[in-house]
Amino acid sequence: MEVSMFLNTLTPKFYVALTGTSSLISGLILIFEWWYFRKYGTSFIEQVSVSHLRPLLGGVDNSSPTNSNSSNGDADSNRQSVSECKVWRNPLNLFRGAEYNRYTWVTGREPLTYYDMNLSAQDHQTFFTCDSDHLRPADAIMQKAWRERNPQARISAAHEALELEDCATASILLAEEEATTIMEAEKLFKQALKAGEGCYRRSQQLQYHGAQYEAQHRRDTNVVVYIKRRLAMCSRKLGRTREAVKMLRDLMKEFPLLSMFNIHENLLESLLELQNYADVQAVLAKYDDISLPKSATICYTAALLKARAVSDKFSPEAASRRGLSTAEMNAVEAIHRAVEFNPHVPKYLLEMKSLILPPEHILKRGDSEAIAYAFFHLQHWKRVEGALNLLHCTWEGTFRMIPYPLEKGHLFYPYPICTETADRELLPTVFHEVSVYPKKELPFFILFTAGLCSFTAMLALLTHQFPELMGVFAKAFLSTLFAPLNFIMEKVESILPSSLWHQLTRI
Repeated sequence: MEVSMFLNTLTPKFYVALTGTSSLISGLILIFEWWYFRKYGTSFIEQVSVSHLRPLLGGVDNSSPTNSNSSNGDADSNRQSVSECKVWRNPLNLFRGAEYNRYTWVTGREPLTYYDMNLSAQDHQTFFTCDSDHLRPADAIMQKAWRERNPQARISAAHEALELEDCATASILLAEEEATTIMEAEKLFKQALKAGEGCYRRSQQLQYHGAQYEAQHRRDTNVVVYIKRRLAMCSRKLGRTREAVKMLRDLMKEFPLLSMFNIHENLLESLLELQNYADVQAVLAKYDDISLPKSATICYTAALLKARAVSDKFSPEAASRRGLSTAEMNAVEAIHRAVEFNPHVPKYLLEMKSLILPPEHILKRGDSEAIAYAFFHLQHWKRVEGALNLLHCTWEGTFRMIPYPLEKGHLFYPYPICTETADRELLPTVFHEVSVYPKKELPFFILFTAGLCSFTAMLALLTHQFPELMGVFAKAFLSTLFAPLNFIMEKVESILPSSLWHQLTRI
């Protein structure tokens, strides 16, 4: 009785206030959810429900290790995340003068970002300069040239250094930036190799005479390795692939400790061009090791070789009927492994996303690495019959094994969060849409809260402005909503006997 009296005394203003308050609360929740999602990439409500409510309800992850293993794994994961977010020099980077600049002349677009070119300038200063450069006039000029931002000023400084003496680093700069064809670049690199090997032999004899001579020898070693690899790349681009393979093999034998240049990736690409798959497998056996850092080239080349064994006869319909054979299962697992390492590559290989010129630096597991890999290796996948079809049928299955890519991993560490930011610095976002993984779609709770907030705000406004009209609308809505139920009740009353219906209503 008291409750009914209280409800009868409530005025429309109370309902307006109640509706407005709920709308305000929904709006605050929406703002907080949106801010949390933008900052952390996940919904706060979903995270709380998964992390705190699920254990209370009995949902425990049986696959989680012990506390000690978990702490060690977290530490290893953090270290791995930092190393994977490191920007690496692209082993197959193009020539600025002969390739990047020609693209700019034709399209009017700049294929390289300022951040990418600045990283290259830092690499050149690290590899091609040392503290004793001031003792030789040509090296002193080149030390300033590598710091110069204006390309024409760098080229002029290189010519000035060559007028003083036969300077290897000056010829490198001209080959990279002034030569407009690969043949011109090759000629300049041969000139640089002649000067660089002379400096290398002299510094090799003096490297143990002090720290200064040791630094000179390290610099001269970097110069010789760089020149020889670029000469091998010139041979590969000019169609002399067997010569390029021989040069790369000799270089790896002569300098086996310089793994930072990733020369084996150049070798893999050249061997794939020759379709020498046995030698490709031999290189993978050496470098696809658990203790060595992975790359898209390593993972996807391994997947290509296993797919090659079964792809020509693979049929998804037949596989669904009879199941996968052992060889097909190995190929699918290799594809899943490659996709987990870099999930951006398949869309470029399957031509679902347009390619651009690869940058001079890449981020492992990022969009920049995917572009660099697909740019050079798409032709090798097309050459293997059925390989792209097998990739198309199986690559999306990887994501069913990794439900939380930023929190868990299957064969590799969890996908690093930093890739999107770094890729936007490395890639020309003016005409290229950076691929993002995982795709940040708005969670259901944010959409639901936004809808609830908007709906209650609209109801509050309409009820305040038109209370009588909203009352009529509410009655019409409720009568329409309950019309099917009333119809069913009338049918039941007409079918059932009146005495039975009377007993049921009393119950």
